This record gives sequence, structure tokens and C-alpha cells, in this order.
Amino acid sequence: MSTMEAENKELAQKYAEEVVTEGHLDIIDEIIADEHVQHTSAVSETLHGPEEVKENVSMLREAFPDTECVVQDLIADGDMVVRRDRATCTHEGEFMGIEPTGKEIEIQGVHIHRIEDGQIAETWSQSDMMGAMAQLGAIEPPGE
Repeated sequence: MSTMEAENKELAQKYAEEVVTEGHLDIIDEIIADEHVQHTSAVSETLHGPEEVKENVSMLREAFPDTECVVQDLIADGDMVVRRDRATCTHEGEFMGIEPTGKEIEIQGVHIHRIEDGQIAETWSQSDMMGAMAQLGAIEPPGE
């Protein structure tokens, strides 16, 4: 693995640990490019730039303040990093119109980051929102 790929993996790990788990929004300005674009299954709009990423992370941490994001895999190839993770959290604030339930849930996710000049320039995220909604009791689990 090249030095660049190792640094890119560290950047993806830093996002999961320091931004998602610890809620350090100030780090977003350092690691997210001004032109960043985030394509995500969790929200209907594409996110642009550090400020919209901060708003999204803030919304998630208000709903799930004890989020712990554990990186399960990091795979780097050139300027791309794939991060597979598992987040555990407690629903303590309003989320997508769902009032707090106090339920502990687990969300699996896969995120592909394109790194440019030491910052995350583009992200594609797939999170198991169907599973999260079922765990919150907002929908019936498939097959039940």
C-alpha cells in the first residue's frame, strides 16, 4: 500500500471516529473539501461543502447523541477509500419526523470517499435506513 493510500485510510477513519462518534464538527473544515459532494441514501438531497456536512452530522447527533461508529473495514485504492462501519446509538431526539423512542439501534453503512489534496472531495454513502426505521418501530420489518 502506498503512503497516499495509508493517509487516505487515516482520513476516513478520522471522519468516523472524531466527527461521527465524538461530534467534533470543527474537524469538518479541515478534512472536508470546500467543493465536497456527498451522495447519500439517508437523505433525499445531495450535500455540498463542509457546512451542509456539519448540518447533517449535527442533526444526526441531536437525534442520536451517543452514536458510536466502529469502522469494520477500510480499503484504499489510489484516491478512493471504502469504509464499512457499524454505528450503535440511542434514539433521544426527533429523527425524520419520529419522536424520540429511547430505543438503542444499530445501523450498518458503506461509504466510498474520494480523496483529493488531503481532504474528502466526494462521498457516496449507503446506510441501512430500512433496518433503522424497523428498529425504531416506524415500519414493520420485512417478512412480518
